[in-house]
Amino acid sequence: MKEITYFYLPYCPYCQQSSAWLEELKQENQIYNDIPMKRVDESKETELANSYDYQLVPTFYIGDEKVHEGVATKEIVKAVLDKAMA
Repeated sequence: MKEITYFYLPYCPYCQQSSAWLEELKQENQIYNDIPMKRVDESKETELANSYDYQLVPTFYIGDEKVHEGVATKEIVKAVLDKAMA
């Protein structure tokens, strides 16, 4: 199981939706709760955010690999979680 780094902005509606889907998917499948996740509010952790190569939020990394950037669907968020489980 690999750690997910999740970059977001608290006022971003797409990030709010992605966060809601993360919680919904964790309720639907308890195994997702075991995935380590670092949530990075890029407005508060700008130095860390600037050290990664992305332009849009929400953005998901697994290790050093960017697996999604920009508007997400529930299916995309689930795919990120599934990839972290592999």
